[in-house]
Amino acid sequence: MNAHWKTGSPNGRDQFAAYLCDEASLDVLRPIAMEMGWQPEKCNKGGLRNAVQSLSITASPNILMVDLSESGDPLNDINALAEVCEPGTVVVAIGQVNDVRLYRDLIASGIHDYLLKPLSPAQVRDSLAQAQTVFAAPKSHDAGAVRQHIATAVIGTRGGVGSSTLATSLAWLFSADHKLPTALLDLDIHFGTGALSLDLEPGRGLTDAIENPSRIDGLFIERAMIRANDNLAILSAEAPINAPLMTDGAAFVQLEEEFRQAFEMTVIDMPRNMLINFPQLVADVNVVVLVTEMTLASARDAIRMLSWLKSHAPHARVVVVANKVQSSLAEISKSDFEASIENKIQLSIPYDLKAASMAAKLGQTFADANRSSKAGSAVRELARMITDTGDDTAISLAGGKSLLGKLDIKSVMNKVSKKAAADA
Repeated sequence: MNAHWKTGSPNGRDQFAAYLCDEASLDVLRPIAMEMGWQPEKCNKGGLRNAVQSLSITASPNILMVDLSESGDPLNDINALAEVCEPGTVVVAIGQVNDVRLYRDLIASGIHDYLLKPLSPAQVRDSLAQAQTVFAAPKSHDAGAVRQHIATAVIGTRGGVGSSTLATSLAWLFSADHKLPTALLDLDIHFGTGALSLDLEPGRGLTDAIENPSRIDGLFIERAMIRANDNLAILSAEAPINAPLMTDGAAFVQLEEEFRQAFEMTVIDMPRNMLINFPQLVADVNVVVLVTEMTLASARDAIRMLSWLKSHAPHARVVVVANKVQSSLAEISKSDFEASIENKIQLSIPYDLKAASMAAKLGQTFADANRSSKAGSAVRELARMITDTGDDTAISLAGGKSLLGKLDIKSVMNKVSKKAAADA
């Protein structure tokens, strides 16, 4: 994953600065800088590393030209430069490596242009003029061009309802089908299956983040996350089961903030105990997928969790999903379930054991391995509901009496008993 350059306010910064390795390049640049009204003294001797050192103690300019010729690892050094650059800096890189892949990687990292040595005046003049145009473009246009980040928390009402399966499937669909840069955060620190579902090793990234929250930044995210495809990166752990989780939750909040800067979508596989221990995790979540089964226990806990979300995340769009649905074997009918929780089930995903086994054997997410099944189609519909910016899929958590006490367990159990007697 490449670090992305942020946009922001240019107030109080120099218009231009350059760090070039050789006098020949500086001789080409200085007169052009003067033509454009910039001070020739801003054309400094020294390459990318000199730029990083200088900009670590001074504000970066509006437009920065930097020489990669002496860099042994240009992409890694560019990411280091991104860490010290002010928001909004437009960067033009120059170098002597004529490689299409390097060019594409540099552009993907957020570099505006890459020029080959030896420099020609026309080439430099055109590139800097374009950089000026990019910097001067109205920021409202930039904001409109960037898709709003959507953070989705997937939470199960009970263990085993399939929330982790849905979380990994949604992350895969966002990245592969919708082509959105996506982060998957598996917060089941000891027993998470996010990496396992994608046939990956989890690494130590999440464990390191918990142990050292102060280290979390854009560069840490890039190095710690495991790449699943071109648009999907995952952060998970398999912590030793004799090592209890010792954290105040600050690391998780910081990770969510970094994800908002680096990705367009975040999917959080959030166990119920994490929700209880760290309620701040849903402070900036846009969508909550509440995964349930058609059972008495799930109905009871759906009521409790909807009430909790009403108090702690009233801003979030909540989508209730019934998973592993077997209408003929359900403890509670859909109508009784909806009446008890006083909300609609937005989506029902049928039970498909064969499809789940196929995904496990292939080392793929459920949605990726079962595109033609009814269950797979339902998961893709859920992904569309989340990416939809409208509010038509949301449920209302406001108004009315308390959700607690609304589930008439005795009445529901009587219905179940009568049905069983009739079947007998």
